[in-house]
Amino acid sequence: MADNPVIAAVERPQAALPEEVDFDRRDPDWFIDKAVQILVFIGGISAIIFIIGIFVFISKEGAGFLFGELDIVEFFTSPRWRPTSEHNPTYGILALIAGTASVTGLAMIVAIPFSLGAAIFIAEFATGKTREFLKVLVELLAAIPSVVWGFIGLSIMNPLIIEIFDVPVGLNVLNAGVILGLMAAPIMTSIAEDALNAVPDRYREAAEAMGATRWQVTIRAVLPAAKNGLLGAVLLGVGRGFGETMAVLMATGHSINLPSSVFDSVRALTATIAAELGETAVGSDHYMALFTIGIFLFIITFIINLTADLIVRGVRKG
Repeated sequence: MADNPVIAAVERPQAALPEEVDFDRRDPDWFIDKAVQILVFIGGISAIIFIIGIFVFISKEGAGFLFGELDIVEFFTSPRWRPTSEHNPTYGILALIAGTASVTGLAMIVAIPFSLGAAIFIAEFATGKTREFLKVLVELLAAIPSVVWGFIGLSIMNPLIIEIFDVPVGLNVLNAGVILGLMAAPIMTSIAEDALNAVPDRYREAAEAMGATRWQVTIRAVLPAAKNGLLGAVLLGVGRGFGETMAVLMATGHSINLPSSVFDSVRALTATIAAELGETAVGSDHYMALFTIGIFLFIITFIINLTADLIVRGVRKG
């Protein structure tokens, strides 16, 4: 019986199983792990806390005008912004809205072809070192400070527009639109490239199997599949342009007008806040009116960016 290999295997003493690891809470590694978890959690919710804090602050500062002195009809329909008038101060932001919309609209006309074209080339046609170089170049363009773009508009675009179009002033909608379009193009290019890369390769392979050229694959298969992501990129560019301050302040001419052409000087909402807030008395109607403009800007940019984010998230889930 002892020679039976089955019995011998059963009777052989079993190797001891490894004991479960007991994490001692006095172990320094345990405290480090918990500290990192808390730090990551704080970092994750900090953006939400900051957004809520900013909105609460501007709402508190502008509440007195918003719920007291504000004539909502005049505020949104009057082109007269004269908050410092001694006899009849008026707080109409229609001209400011028109200036912001005209500059942002022209910026999108400039930025969309460049950004989508660059994204298509980088994602679908460029390869190897060429693709990496172009991606780095796009990131470098996005890192240029807005005040530098403002200097370009002031010192380069201004005399160039005067010379080419024979206009008295080169600080106008055209100047600011071109500068703002170049500023918004990098972020639009990055988001659009991500949307194109998210399209499954089977779409391209199926189109190529049917004899389509590279360009036909891009136009007929890739772009329709990525259209929601491309729309999200455009909306993020609109939000970037709508909230820009310094470059717009330096390139528009800062004149209160309802623009009738691209050669008219205008004033933007953001530029108005930047230029006037430091010279107003705290708690005055003018001070609170500027914060009311800030509330309006916050809501508009929040809606634009939220819409773009929901579109992009829908593409990733799809």
